[in-house]
Amino acid sequence: MRGRPLLHTSYESDQALMNTGTKKMALALLLLMLAVIPLGILPGLSFLAQNEWLRLLSTAAIFAIGALGLNILTGLAGQVSLGHAFFMGVGAYTAAWLGAAPGPLAGLGLPIWIWLPVAGLVPALVGVAIGPTAVRVRGLYLAFVTLGLVFVGEYVFRNWDSLSGGSQSGRTFPELELRLWREEEPLVDFTSGGSWFGIELLGEAKTYYFLVALLIVATLVAKNIQRTRAGRAFQSIRDRDVAAEIIGVDEFGYKLLAFGISSFYAGVAGALLASFVGRTIPERWDLFLSVQFIAIVLIGGAGIVAGTLLGSAFVILLPRLVEDFTNFLAGFVQTSSGPLAWLADLFISTGMGDFGLVNTQAGVAPGLSIAQFNQVLYGLLIIGFLIFEPLGLYGIWLRIRNYWKGWPFTY
Repeated sequence: MRGRPLLHTSYESDQALMNTGTKKMALALLLLMLAVIPLGILPGLSFLAQNEWLRLLSTAAIFAIGALGLNILTGLAGQVSLGHAFFMGVGAYTAAWLGAAPGPLAGLGLPIWIWLPVAGLVPALVGVAIGPTAVRVRGLYLAFVTLGLVFVGEYVFRNWDSLSGGSQSGRTFPELELRLWREEEPLVDFTSGGSWFGIELLGEAKTYYFLVALLIVATLVAKNIQRTRAGRAFQSIRDRDVAAEIIGVDEFGYKLLAFGISSFYAGVAGALLASFVGRTIPERWDLFLSVQFIAIVLIGGAGIVAGTLLGSAFVILLPRLVEDFTNFLAGFVQTSSGPLAWLADLFISTGMGDFGLVNTQAGVAPGLSIAQFNQVLYGLLIIGFLIFEPLGLYGIWLRIRNYWKGWPFTY
């Protein structure tokens, strides 16, 4: 109804994906922006069309796919999991076994329309197999069980040389290209430059479009799962599991389903990440990777699909922003003087005798490296959002939106 966008006269309109005109317009603008980013025509954001930024955005899309799965398990079903990296590793090596070319290491050379879905199905089956043990415990004990999976998986991946290539050396993974079967030339190569619909694109731009398309599909599926009977059961278990079971919700079955769906998303993300990077060692699937996904869900907003997307972009782009900011401060200290330069010098160290929090010369200057500082920053952000804004970045957006909706009134 005009002027009353939150008035819904039917359950169908209330549960619609885009139930207001503002949401529809925002979605259209977002899709348009995502479509034109590689063309470099966005005012003030043309730098995003550079290859390094396109690779960062592609990485963010892959992490968003994996985070959508963890959001279903942790955000909707309320099951704390630190084992996301393990399921990503299972998906990655399933993709390697099925999709990589035959050679010294295991590989069948099958096309992407086979190895990518199976890379999700195998971790889902593993998740369902492990689930009966995991879902019998709650809270901190569940976190410990899933944490153990990461260490077990890292040991298996590191010592299964015929599949993973072994520690330190690793292996190559299948290319992101579409073939009908095993023909010499692919129908579509998502990693090489060329013309699409009359527009010349670099390989990074093609990869970006492919991964963003997969992210859109994954987001639609995740959003619809949230609206289904299973999604509502997940949320009832999260809010009060005993009460949910009393009213007839199959707690064990729905927890198992949440583990399976989350593992499927993780496997697909792991396969895409390994193929995107090209060569990966078994140590890639470690605890810090799981912590990154926990950070994405908590910083973006647990249980909220839009928050998960915001958190993925924030966490993946944050290291680059920190690096650029650190380099800017280093240049500022060297070319300026005064109180601001003194404060900047307290933050960074540029040489052996210069003490600061973050160094610009790893191994030479004292202080944390940029990578170490990012790890500390993840921890601080998780703590800060849990204490001050449990709804994460999405909660900040809600505060801003509600302020302007109520302006000039503050009550």
